[in-house]
Amino acid sequence: MSIFKRAAEILEGKVNHFLDNAEDPGESLDLSYEKMITNLQDTKRHLADVVTERVSLENQMAQAQKAADKADADARMALGANREDLARAELAQKQSELQKIASLKEAHDTVAAQAQKLTDYESKLQDHIEQFRTQKEVTKSEMTAAQAEVKAGESLTGIGQGMNDAGEAMRRAEDRTLQMESKASALDGLIESGALNDPLDSRSQTEKELDKVRATSGVDDDLAKLKAEMAKDKGTSGSGITGS
Repeated sequence: MSIFKRAAEILEGKVNHFLDNAEDPGESLDLSYEKMITNLQDTKRHLADVVTERVSLENQMAQAQKAADKADADARMALGANREDLARAELAQKQSELQKIASLKEAHDTVAAQAQKLTDYESKLQDHIEQFRTQKEVTKSEMTAAQAEVKAGESLTGIGQGMNDAGEAMRRAEDRTLQMESKASALDGLIESGALNDPLDSRSQTEKELDKVRATSGVDDDLAKLKAEMAKDKGTSGSGITGS
């Protein structure tokens, strides 16, 4: 296989793949149906033309038959008047009309056969179109349901673009939250260590440390005081019970 032929096959395959992905099967079915309707309309027009020709031949045959009958009647009248010459002329005219009728009938039979074929074809085509229309609607309904099922499955499994976007947005939000929490912890640590100052707190670092010591000492003093009071209350309660 030549390299050019191989390249052509690859290109053809890519084009067919693109067309398969780009083509809407539902639209293709509708287009096929429209083409069939157009074909049916063309068939009806052809049938109308053929039927018109058949009727025209039938009218010409009727006129020729009428002329032949008149020639026969005139020949009889001429012969009754002892005008054999006129009778012979009318009989010749009659034969001419009969020959004309024979030619017209041959053409009429051919046209009539064509008209019958077109009529049969039209009937079959109408039945075929109706069957196709019904199957088309069924197929489109099934295809729509299948597409909806696929989209639902993609949504549930996260394959769909919308779910992918949502999942990515959620991941970005979670990452951003972790970053903000880490930053907040870092800032608290820096403020606590004195590396950063609270703009609303005008105390020096020494004053902050002293205030912290005072607070801690105050808590320790309160705790010791509370323990002593509870011990005293307990001792008083015990003495009262022994005295009784």
